[in-house]
Amino acid sequence: MNEMINKVAGLWPEMVLLLGASACLITGLAPQADTRRTTPWIAAGSLLIAGLLVPFAPAADHSMGLGGITSFIKLAVTTVGLILLMVASGVPEQLEQNQTATPGHRFDPGDYMGGEFYAFLLLSLTGAMLASGADDLVWLFLALELTSLPTYVMVVTGRNRIAASESAVKYFFLGALSAAIFLYGFALIYGATGFTDFRSIHNEVQQQLVRTQALSPLLLMGLVLSIAGICFKIAAVPMHFYAADVYEGAHSSVTALLAFVPKAAGFIALILLLKLLDWPLNKTPGWDSGDVVVTLIWVMAVLTMTIGNVLGLLQQNVKRVLAYSSIAHSGYLLVGLLAGPVVAAETSSLGDGLAAILFYLVAYGLGTIGSFAVIGCLQTRGEEAQTFADLTGLSKRQPMLAAIMLISVLSLLGLPPLVGFLGKIYLFGAAYTAGFVWLVVIAVLNSAISAAYYLRIVAVCYIGDPDETVEPVPAPGRRAGAIIAAIAVITLGLAGGKLVDSARTATAQEQPITVVPDLSKTKHTSQAPTSNK
Repeated sequence: MNEMINKVAGLWPEMVLLLGASACLITGLAPQADTRRTTPWIAAGSLLIAGLLVPFAPAADHSMGLGGITSFIKLAVTTVGLILLMVASGVPEQLEQNQTATPGHRFDPGDYMGGEFYAFLLLSLTGAMLASGADDLVWLFLALELTSLPTYVMVVTGRNRIAASESAVKYFFLGALSAAIFLYGFALIYGATGFTDFRSIHNEVQQQLVRTQALSPLLLMGLVLSIAGICFKIAAVPMHFYAADVYEGAHSSVTALLAFVPKAAGFIALILLLKLLDWPLNKTPGWDSGDVVVTLIWVMAVLTMTIGNVLGLLQQNVKRVLAYSSIAHSGYLLVGLLAGPVVAAETSSLGDGLAAILFYLVAYGLGTIGSFAVIGCLQTRGEEAQTFADLTGLSKRQPMLAAIMLISVLSLLGLPPLVGFLGKIYLFGAAYTAGFVWLVVIAVLNSAISAAYYLRIVAVCYIGDPDETVEPVPAPGRRAGAIIAAIAVITLGLAGGKLVDSARTATAQEQPITVVPDLSKTKHTSQAPTSNK
């Protein structure tokens, strides 16, 4: 009973967001236009309250010893979620069917559908937070789906274009395929161990290693399929095909959400799955099965960053360039996943792969949000600006937006003193410390390749004459969100040590997991009491 109470108490931030989503749906159906316009403020208040509750939620008793990571991710999701909400503010009002809710138009309650948009945004953020606290395969599956399902609807409701509908259909069917793959992997893990909760699965894995010095083929296949399916959430090879088309078709504000929230949930899921095996994955005495998982992630990392950067060079659409940039950054994050947590004898954050992942997720999210927010602040001929020609000479007409784009893409490139540089130092440093020298060399070369398309974006913003048909969108919230993201990129780059220490502290709170002496003798026995004779 006490365990259930503690688990529910740790979910107060998520419950606040769920209540906020319900409130957004209710106010979105109000008969008064003024009431419906309060919906974004309700969403913002929910995120603020949820963020304030995170430090008071008892997450430290996570069954896998990842309570510190859980708290860090929840705080990061609510903080970045507030910026995403600012960037997304006004998107429903731009739709044709919602024009009646704007001042100067006759209000028709049956035509406005803004409440659903903000409710789905909160639900997606809730799913990412639930994934960070998952301690069971069923819980993790539901959390990942809660993260993704709302985004399918947001893609199609964000723009008045047939391309948005096409992107949503493609995104939905590929998402269903990926869900089937990693759910089948979860089923194989359950079949191989007899458990769904992570602690019991971890104990059974250790018992298999003691008995046979290897994992069962069924369990190994389950892990491989689970990792491959979750690749869809992080836009990594081989489940990366949707990214460019979906990012291009969706509204830039929705694309910013897609680039951060599912990726954060996906990497947390991968951390939880690999925690079942313990790090270092390839240095367990008498165990060769870890080499299969290490080789899989190694190959995925190389292919993901290389394909993302090479195909990014060939694009003429800025949103597609940033889509392939997102794929490449997933490859960089997989490098940190291979490194794993710092060993007990280490005291430096430079060798902690998990802390590097947590920090880099925030750094990448801020740079990506700033880039997409700038694109969302511009329009040409009634459509969202997104080609290189649309950004030409941006500094001459919108110097603030050009400066934000400059800061954001240079951070994604990894130039000092911006936060992206610090993030890559910690990611690559962790992999080097763990012995993946060649992987670090490949990652550095890929970062150099990415400079071509990042600097191309900067060049068109500051060189050439602007297109007279490109004009700013009246969206003060989106512009404010872009400014905040750019300031955060600079601030964390100059004084990001505190955030790095927070990430290091989060992973340092990891507690050892007690191994059951021999689960094979107990997991199928009856729990009925025996009589005394």
